[in-house]
Amino acid sequence: MEAAQAAPFATASDIVEAAFIKKARNGDLSAFEEIVKRHQRRVYGVARRIVQRHDVADDVTQEAFLKAFQALETFDLSRPFAPWICRIAANLAINHVRSPRAREEELDEARAEAMHVVEDPSSQALHAEADRELQRAMASLPSDQRAVLTLRVVEELSYKDIAEALGISIGTVMSRLSRAREKLRIALSPYLGAAAARRSGAAS
Repeated sequence: MEAAQAAPFATASDIVEAAFIKKARNGDLSAFEEIVKRHQRRVYGVARRIVQRHDVADDVTQEAFLKAFQALETFDLSRPFAPWICRIAANLAINHVRSPRAREEELDEARAEAMHVVEDPSSQALHAEADRELQRAMASLPSDQRAVLTLRVVEELSYKDIAEALGISIGTVMSRLSRAREKLRIALSPYLGAAAARRSGAAS
């Protein structure tokens, strides 16, 4: 069945992408390169938010596209490609951060980032400060909560899609998401209170 028939409400971009996927299935590497170009930044973003390191996220991104290429025959052309490749990347990223060595690397990276934040001359800029605080709070989350939060809030996947991607129940997805949001709220509340006080003082 052609992609246009399988997905009558598909966008023009979806139809073009389905054509690239069909060509890639037949061994056309240039077609797959076009797919990579379309999604590389987004996939890297998912991996980066979970592993919290550029070099590891870059490796995860490359591995995700390799796995996607190897499993391309199993992809359902009636569905969008982006959520599928992002789920692959998320699973690879989670597998990485669960390894003992990765946990040590993550702690070292978090310490280095914390030192950088303190010494950054631009820390007086409120919006930059808020962004750094958010990144630090995200880094403090357990990897499973960080993954669920990324897929739900950033990638806007449904609870069902997240559950299928991570191999957990919808109830577990909701529980992890709730805990992650609460931890972020607690972590950011001192900063938000101080920021509000500064704004109030500046206005008076």
